[in-house]
This record gives sequence, structure tokens and C-alpha cells, in this order.
Amino acid sequence: MKIEEAIQGRFRNDKHKLGVNLIYTANWYMDKLDSIFKSEEITHQQFNILRILRGAYPKPVTIKYIRERMLDKMSDVSRIVEKLREKGYLCRQECPNDRRNVDITITEKGLAELKKIDSLIEPLESIFDIFSPLEITMFNELLDKLRSSH
Repeated sequence: MKIEEAIQGRFRNDKHKLGVNLIYTANWYMDKLDSIFKSEEITHQQFNILRILRGAYPKPVTIKYIRERMLDKMSDVSRIVEKLREKGYLCRQECPNDRRNVDITITEKGLAELKKIDSLIEPLESIFDIFSPLEITMFNELLDKLRSSH
């Protein structure tokens, strides 16, 4: 569906259309992901933190480390980490080298939950099958170029 049909609107120019299209498409994809996360009683921010912890596993990380890697920079990382700890998906321990920091590590339960969610997301990723491998590479490069331009 063309963006004009989806939002029943007009645009000042193609750059304006691109900006609206980018926001609309990102929200469309997030809605699809959120339905998967909802089925697992997890938020996309919690999923993002678990993925960050899995990437560092088995090494523990700090709140600062997580915050620097979050997709949603406005997230209250400490609060989200506590919710994940309550679910048993991670553990927090006082850092032996710096008592002001807390070491955070994903648990086996957290790893298992991520594996389950990955298997639920995989079919969703088939929506990208309409693109060739070259188009996917180009799309990623264009998005990277856009973000690095300012």
C-alpha cells in the first residue's frame, strides 16, 4: 500500500513524504513486533536489554553499558532491569571492583526466553523476502548513511 493511501494525506515534497513514510513504516513494524512481545508478556525495551545481555554473555555488564546500547535512548534502564530481575531473566550483583556499580548478567531462563522469542520473530522477518540480498544490503547502507549524516 502506498503511503498516500495508508494515511490519506498529501506531502509538501518527496523529502517530506520520505520522513513520514519512514516513521509510518517503523511504527507498522514495531506493532507487529509488539504483538509477539505481548504474547510473551515482555516489552520491546525488555527484549532489547535481554539481547544486549546475551551479546555480552557470559561477561556481566553495567547499567551504563546497557544504556549506551539501547535502541530506545529514553528508556528507564534501571526500572526495566529490575522488572527483568523479578521475572528471573537476569541477576544483579554488586560489582566487586566498584561498589557504586552493579554487575548484570542474563540467566539461563532469560536465554531460553530470548530463544523462544527469536523463533516467534523469525517468521515475521519473512516480510523482507520481497527484497533481494543486494536490496537488503543497500537498504541497510542507506539507513546507516542517513543516521551518520547529522
